Amino acid sequence: MGPARRVKLRFGIVGRRWGFPGRRPRFGRRVAVAQSLTQESVAALVNVHEAVSAPAHPDTWPILAAYGSLEVRIAESDHEIEAAQRLRYRVFYEEMSAIPTPRMREEQRDFDQHDQFCDHLLVVDRNVLAENGDPAVVGTYRLLRGEVAACHGGYYTSSEYDLTPMLRSNAPGTNYLELGRSCVLKSHRAKAITMQLLWRGIVVYLDRYAIDVMFGCGSLPGTDPDALKLPLSYLHHFHSAPDGQRMRARPELYVAMNRMPKAEIEPKEALRKLPPLIKGYVRAGCFIGDGAVIDRQFGTTDVLIYFPVSNIDQRWRSKFFRA
Repeated sequence: MGPARRVKLRFGIVGRRWGFPGRRPRFGRRVAVAQSLTQESVAALVNVHEAVSAPAHPDTWPILAAYGSLEVRIAESDHEIEAAQRLRYRVFYEEMSAIPTPRMREEQRDFDQHDQFCDHLLVVDRNVLAENGDPAVVGTYRLLRGEVAACHGGYYTSSEYDLTPMLRSNAPGTNYLELGRSCVLKSHRAKAITMQLLWRGIVVYLDRYAIDVMFGCGSLPGTDPDALKLPLSYLHHFHSAPDGQRMRARPELYVAMNRMPKAEIEPKEALRKLPPLIKGYVRAGCFIGDGAVIDRQFGTTDVLIYFPVSNIDQRWRSKFFRA
């Protein structure tokens, strides 16, 4: 099978899974969504959390992008979701300082009530095999669309931030996507292509569901805000969301980010202090919410990422939105 045939087959799989028309999707094109949410329906559920049954998944993984032995797929089975959860456990709990629950420690997986109804974006390496012989999951992102959140208890982010300003400031029918639980296997972090492939997969997802706004929590390592005063103050002074759209940390969790005068901040030095993921968001054009939140379980200080798709930097758009 020649390269052209393989590409056509891959997008054919995506089409059958997600309902694309009988031609290759193009980056940057907006596809109409069958059902949209009202702001009121999301707002009514945004702070509600409830357990739901896991959805059924087909047996195939669509391939959204590929480079060498690496492929980007959407998890299509509980087994594949568990592979992403095991990667998260390895990164968050074994490499970093997150504290697992007894069940997490026993099962060697990171999980919560949102996993069962989120989509899980995976990068798999066909040259690295897991214990069961499947290609190993080396990168992952968790994706939660607004219409799904409204049906299943709201967003994870609402446990730390009041999302009302975002929901009120955007027009009815705005399509939201919460990003979270991003991580890459240590052996693949030096390869920029792994994270780039995750973002190429996200671009396909944005296109398929006509997403208007991305958002989520970004984490800085450590729980001492004074030790993080430079990056927190930089984000506060240089990248705050506009008035009316600035989501604020919940009152009982709020930690001030304005810990240094703007005149004392050297932006280049502050950028160097940011974790790679938050640095990437900032360079791509995101905004930051009001206030940080200390996450004791994960040993991090979280900030709110607010990212209207229309605000994406042109250089980033040219890199990831081209067909």
